[in-house]
Amino acid sequence: MSLQFAPGLPWPVIGLLAAVVVLSLCVALWRGLSGWALRAVAALVVLAALCGPSLQEEDRDPLSELFLILVDDSASQFLSDRPAQTAQARDGVLAQIATRSSLEPVVRNLSEFTLPSDAETDEKTRLMTALKQALAELPSNRLAGGVLITDGVVHDLENAPGLSAPMHALITGRDSDWDRRLSVVNAPAFGILGEEVELRLKMETLGASPNVLPPAVISVSHDGRPVEDIPVTDSKDIVIPLVLDHAGRNLIHVTLPVEDGELTGRNNEVVIELNGVRDRLQVLLISGTPHPGTRTWRNLLKSDSAVDLVHFTILRPPDKQDGVPVSELSLIAFPTQELFIDKIDEFDLIIFDRYQLRGILPGGYLNSVRDYVRRGGAVLVAAGPSLASAESIARTGLADILPATPTGRLFEAPFLPDVTDDGLRHPVTRNLLRHAPEGGWGPWMRHIEVEPDRGHVILSAEEGSPLLVVDRSDEGRVALLASDHAWLWARGHKGGGPQLELLRRLAHWLMREPELEEEALAARATEDGLTIQRNTMQSELPNAVVTSPSGDEALVELMPDDDLGVFEAGFATEATGLFRVTQGDLSTVVVRGAATSEEFSNPLARGDLLQPVLSPTGGDARRIEAGVPSLRSVRAGRPAHGRGWLGYVPQEAYVTTAIRLRPLAPAALFLTLAALALVAAWLLEGRGRKQVTS
Repeated sequence: MSLQFAPGLPWPVIGLLAAVVVLSLCVALWRGLSGWALRAVAALVVLAALCGPSLQEEDRDPLSELFLILVDDSASQFLSDRPAQTAQARDGVLAQIATRSSLEPVVRNLSEFTLPSDAETDEKTRLMTALKQALAELPSNRLAGGVLITDGVVHDLENAPGLSAPMHALITGRDSDWDRRLSVVNAPAFGILGEEVELRLKMETLGASPNVLPPAVISVSHDGRPVEDIPVTDSKDIVIPLVLDHAGRNLIHVTLPVEDGELTGRNNEVVIELNGVRDRLQVLLISGTPHPGTRTWRNLLKSDSAVDLVHFTILRPPDKQDGVPVSELSLIAFPTQELFIDKIDEFDLIIFDRYQLRGILPGGYLNSVRDYVRRGGAVLVAAGPSLASAESIARTGLADILPATPTGRLFEAPFLPDVTDDGLRHPVTRNLLRHAPEGGWGPWMRHIEVEPDRGHVILSAEEGSPLLVVDRSDEGRVALLASDHAWLWARGHKGGGPQLELLRRLAHWLMREPELEEEALAARATEDGLTIQRNTMQSELPNAVVTSPSGDEALVELMPDDDLGVFEAGFATEATGLFRVTQGDLSTVVVRGAATSEEFSNPLARGDLLQPVLSPTGGDARRIEAGVPSLRSVRAGRPAHGRGWLGYVPQEAYVTTAIRLRPLAPAALFLTLAALALVAAWLLEGRGRKQVTS
């Protein structure tokens, strides 16, 4: 029941009348009228009647108290026996609420809420964001309390909402849990090819680890190829020296074996992406007889600012006698010992352009070039007519690495270079036909007949005669171009051809450009999952095996792309982390999102992170392994937790079903009281006047 007012006049008018009454009373006091008090009573009764006082009576139905149960179902909640603990806590709380008729449970899962757009890729537990959304959906005057069922691994505490009711946490996990993790201390973003870079990592053991653990050994791989195994010590920096061998993207994958009893292996591996940068490309160009193609090679190599070109042209062999002094033929002597013995391994590519045996390079130096290739070097032979003669470079130790043998026949007639079947698949000549003008490529005028011994013939002359042969020799690479007329394309002879593109690709393939590998497996992360691509010279391939971060394996069939030699497939997944892709002898790794997400950086369950959010509400965090606490009703302002129990505060909310108004008193009563007060004041004042008169 409450007092309500329904004024008969506007409040300003009533206020004005009240002011008049006060003024009149002041005048009565000033004049000394004895009945001023009774007159004041009469005025107050009249003013009260004008205010229309009424008593309001309501019929109320009590509402149930809401108790929020927010269940964390993030990835870390599926470690060990945490799903069973989560179910135990949820069922235990619901069973207690079922015995209280005034309490109504509201059960929500973290996965039901709309989280920020980047939440699907960073694998963070955004429990506070979900709690804020859940509270916004509930009437605050009915919320008696709540409980969070979680492992405490929460990453958005800054988004914690203001809470008016006790909020508690039931923590999954066990005190005996332990885990090992591998983390990156320092890693450069790039490395210069051929120079050593250092990666610093650290292995840490978290939680209640066993007293005796086997020695830890990490495995390091580079682009899917094993590099070395390194023994490591707990909590000490691990220094991994590496030398990058190719430009572009280099993936360094470091793994730590998962021991029995560990919570997870998701934090036992890291992937470091380094960008390989060439400091300077060292190219040695040795020209035999000068010819127009020499300028073509120089223009090609000098056009790249990253290339340091060392070019020697043999102007006069020892058997040539023309009377010209040696000092007028060359600025420096040909440093054969320095180039071919002392510093040969510093060159990324050696090009023999129309070179022929004239006693300049003894056989020992050419044998050194052969050994340089076998150790990982690269040689390109652009042959002139001498390849078919007795002065052929194929009659030296280089014959052991050349992919084709000259037959001794020389053809000097126009012919059109053509891409072979292997050439349509090889990255050096793949798509080269797209550069042909409408009338086709221009002709070359000379080529040497060779018989291929190994490798791939990617360009041919007339009737399929090999023109360009490429091969891998041990650790190195070799290419043989059986013609010295590629320069005709650069001059635009009869339409020309893609001379610059062909020679650029050829040189970069020899120097191991990753994009030009003929047998390569690559994968990249996309919005929908992964895209897997395979470069190959084969026409059929086995299925690729994709290993997800959880360890599940899936077979993926790669289909031929529009370009020959390229197979591609998509792999749909919402998972994030490190994926391994294997096909035959090739393998690669790719990271979608983060290799080790914050969710698994420290997967040990803990309640201390939530205390700053729970404590201001009077709440507390308890471990489920100690048992599910009982629920207890407490008054506002009283402690909301104790030994073995958690409290909630009833809000006593209700809904009004009916409202009745009843006047505080009849109008006649107000009128009578006012009249009696005025009469009494008149009689009192009249008696006072008679006494004064007598």
